[in-house]
Order: sequence, then structure tokens, then C-alpha cells
Amino acid sequence: MAAIDQVAAQAIAVGLNATSVNEKGKALENLICFYFEQVPGISITQRNVLNAFDTEEVDVALWNDGAADGLATLPNVILVESKNWSHPVGSIEVAWFLTKLANRGLDFGILVARDGITGNAAELTAAHAVIAAALKDRRRLIVITTDELQALADTDQLTRLIKTKLCELAVKGTI
Repeated sequence: MAAIDQVAAQAIAVGLNATSVNEKGKALENLICFYFEQVPGISITQRNVLNAFDTEEVDVALWNDGAADGLATLPNVILVESKNWSHPVGSIEVAWFLTKLANRGLDFGILVARDGITGNAAELTAAHAVIAAALKDRRRLIVITTDELQALADTDQLTRLIKTKLCELAVKGTI
């Protein structure tokens, strides 16, 4: 268990107070990298990389060694999409991220969105419907907000949050 300290709070403040879209995005990506690098067995392998065709960008790619005290049950490669927007992420952007996962043969990804996603989880509307529909293709996507990140005290809480969201996705069909 690694403690999450003031570095996280500072990164969130930078992101919230940034004036340009690029500064906001970079601040959230830095925060994501900071948090996940604290998880046993996780390393950052790529950031802001376009595919060979220059059609899809990956914000953050994680390598998961599957450490017992980390994210042992998750795949080795985990892609993370970062959206530091002042409004919820819509169904088009969620579908695009799921397409990126599918195009790479991956079945799991994490969307970190400052204000979450559009729609109603209970009624499976908007972006929630897109996440639910992806389950039939065995593709899982969880969403973590910056508020949820700010509430974390250590990496054990981060791994529990991810596991809880995965269980919720499996049981309820949404996040």
C-alpha cells in the first residue's frame, strides 16, 4: 500500500485552474500516471501515442505485472482515456474509446472523466447505454471521476475502487 499525498491534490488543482484545454488534459494525465504508478505491479509504458495510421490516440497505456497486492486479475495491457472536461463525457466519446479497445483486441479499459459520463445508470441512457452494450462483446469499461480520485488515501483504495466498479458493471450492467 502506497500513500497518496499532496502531489495528487496539487495535480487536481492545476487541472481545475488551467486555462487551456491542453494544460487541463496534461494535468489529468499526470495525475492518472501518478496514481497508477503507486499500484504494485503497474508501470506507465506509453503516453499520448498515435497508432500507425494516425487515426487513434492512446492517452495512457499501463503495463500490469499482476502483482497479488495490485490488479492481479486484470489484463497485462490497460488503456486509460483521460477527459478533463467541465461537463460529462458523452456517448460518442465513450463509444470511440471502446472502439480503440476493440481495434487493439483489448477487453478492458478505464475512462477517467472529471465529471463522469452522460445519462442515467439505472435507466441505461446515453453513455451508460454504450458501456452496457459493450458487455455483449466481452468488453468492460469503467469510469473514474476526479472526485473519486481525490477521495483516495492509498493505492489499496484505488484497487478496491476498480474492483468494486468491475463488480457493479458485471452485476448491474453499468457503472
